[in-house]
Amino acid sequence: METFLIRALQLILSLSILVFIHELGHFLFARLFKVRVDKFYLFFNPKGSIVRAKKINGKWQIRFFSKNVPANERPKTDMDGDTVTDSKGNTVFEPIPLHELPDDDWRKYPESTEWGIGWVPLGGYCKIAGMVDESMDSTQLTQEPQPWEYRSRPTWQRLPIICGGVLFNFILAIIIYIGVLFHNGKEYFPIENARYGLEYTQLMQNNGFRNGDKIIAIDGIAVQDRADIIERILIEGKQNVTVVRHENETIQIVLPEDFSQLVLAANDNTLFTIRQPFVVYDVIAGTPAYKAGMQSGDSIIGINGKSMFIFQDIAAELEKSKNTSVTVDFMRKGQALSAQIDLGDDGKLGVSAMPFMVFFPLEHIQYTFLQSIPAGIQFGWETLTSYVKQFRLVFTKEGAQSLGGFAAIGQLFPTKWDWTTFWFMTAFLSIILAFMNILPIPALDGGHAVFVLYEMITRRKPNEKFMEYAQTIGIAILFILVLYANGNDIIKLFK
Repeated sequence: METFLIRALQLILSLSILVFIHELGHFLFARLFKVRVDKFYLFFNPKGSIVRAKKINGKWQIRFFSKNVPANERPKTDMDGDTVTDSKGNTVFEPIPLHELPDDDWRKYPESTEWGIGWVPLGGYCKIAGMVDESMDSTQLTQEPQPWEYRSRPTWQRLPIICGGVLFNFILAIIIYIGVLFHNGKEYFPIENARYGLEYTQLMQNNGFRNGDKIIAIDGIAVQDRADIIERILIEGKQNVTVVRHENETIQIVLPEDFSQLVLAANDNTLFTIRQPFVVYDVIAGTPAYKAGMQSGDSIIGINGKSMFIFQDIAAELEKSKNTSVTVDFMRKGQALSAQIDLGDDGKLGVSAMPFMVFFPLEHIQYTFLQSIPAGIQFGWETLTSYVKQFRLVFTKEGAQSLGGFAAIGQLFPTKWDWTTFWFMTAFLSIILAFMNILPIPALDGGHAVFVLYEMITRRKPNEKFMEYAQTIGIAILFILVLYANGNDIIKLFK
């Protein structure tokens, strides 16, 4: 439960920052071009809000836990006082003249933005006057365009208003990367330092790799670290892998064209781990190793008389010896010892192993503030291009099945609060949010941008009724995608 809460809090805080910055981008560009912003909300506020505020006649009015301000509209009547309906029999609404509203009614002051915090702790919105958006405020759009409305602005002003959120999300990611690189530097493990080679998953072994192989190049280009290998194989779809086997034998392995899909289908995107000696880091109380008297610092060198010291080899041997008694040979302060240990159903000793960084040197790059700026920009750009490349996998059967919702996103955060990891994940999600929002889907920023670009090219505005229909369709598509992604999360829970 504690793990769930820590991840949930990180997710909510991260998304709150991202949504606020995204909507702030829309807001600032709108105000730059003198376009009114009716509402700016963090979190959604169906029916009511936790807090809302508005500046009226130079003074702030703040209300807590109150119902939302109703739309400024009323049924339209004809000369006889009868309610006007459209061709489908629906009531036609019209704006209420401002002079008819009481002085304490916030709707009387549309020139001032209503700020608020909703009670559904996900998302948020920036409602821009005169724009066909998710609010579907058709009453306002049936009136003549006003000078302060989005639809009255030229295309060169509307385009940055639409793209402001995406731009601000990308800038936020770069600022975070600059800050983290300046504060912590960059640490990575050169794959060439893997003295005992790599331990491969079953899928990798099925495609020609052997435990102990060292990957030295992909498509003839030398690799630097684990991320480099994952990027080229899974994201870029490179197939020709050069490995060193037995220290001096060079082998060429050609992966199948659909290897990325095979990885997704097998849920096997780890691909490999670093082979390392098995040195005990901690012994868990009450476990077989604890009962046998093993201690932190013990270095295991054999199982049942078989000489072995690599963690992965020992773990595999123990797995084959479930529910049996095994002899574990180990070194303690230069002295050779052994212990008889009764294994349980899981075939584990009940110890944690020293991390591989203890045995192999890591590379650390420290940046000055000036150095961190281009490094952060490059890191952000590389992250974006990498995500764009892997987006192609979404259109495969395996990629679609791997889509996840809020639960999958929450799993990206660590089980213990770590600010460095939190900010790195927030930057990564900011780039994802920017990219997903610029997709040309109605209801997303990219969909609005397409309409503006169409107008720029053809010199004709798209029909507003068509834009309303497109917006409705876009919202339906997004709703289906959200249901599908979160449905995948639920299905995975029961697998």
